[in-house]
Amino acid sequence: MRDILEELHNQEPVDPVKRARELARQELPKRFYKEARAEAQGEGFAILLDGRAVKTPGRNALILPSLTLAEAVAAEWSAQETHIDPAKMHLTRLANTCVDGVSRNMAEVADSVAAYAGNDLVCYRAESPESLVERQTAAWDPIVKWAEGRLGGKFQLAGGLMPIEQEAGLLKAFRSALDDFTALQLGALHVMTSLTGSAFLPFAVAEKAAEPEDVWLAAHIDEDWNIEQWGEDAEASARRTYRKAEFDAAALVLREGR
Repeated sequence: MRDILEELHNQEPVDPVKRARELARQELPKRFYKEARAEAQGEGFAILLDGRAVKTPGRNALILPSLTLAEAVAAEWSAQETHIDPAKMHLTRLANTCVDGVSRNMAEVADSVAAYAGNDLVCYRAESPESLVERQTAAWDPIVKWAEGRLGGKFQLAGGLMPIEQEAGLLKAFRSALDDFTALQLGALHVMTSLTGSAFLPFAVAEKAAEPEDVWLAAHIDEDWNIEQWGEDAEASARRTYRKAEFDAAALVLREGR
């Protein structure tokens, strides 16, 4: 189970510099197909490479629930040039993990997501400076209010990093809500939660109470404020770009994974 959660949390190194060095030491598989496309198969959609259906590393059929998602995965295969680089196939890797692993461990993955809720990013607020406090309040309070209405209960908010304990009933309601998620959605939610430090921000995306781009920005308020003050490091910027691609892929799976 730990292997599955680690793969969801860190499917590939998020440091592009490190990734480039790794690729220089290994040989990627050559592209062996001419065409990649999505096609209806049973109640879902398969990815066909020159007419042959793609399987997961676990040799399971990769059947996706929506044409939109299947076409996006097929586009990743089409975008590969002379060699196949899994680091550039965020959707494919996530879908494979969900089919091979999450589907067999739904409760454990849901428990892992729910564990974030007790110490969620949006519940820990800066006490100063005022400009940062205002940004957090504007971005996070609407999510907190929405989640309170959705789950029933009242969140405890903390100034600084002192640990706080949320209402047991509220956390139980959140965990129960995850039972309605499919394996694809649950895996995507886990990835987004790991990338943002918040379970409630991506939960709002799943429930169509927030847009993915707004959630990404809300999760990086502190980081963006620091960049404004001190500037941005080039390697940090590259890591964030890679993580954003992971987030965007997970957001699409979350929306299209039912």
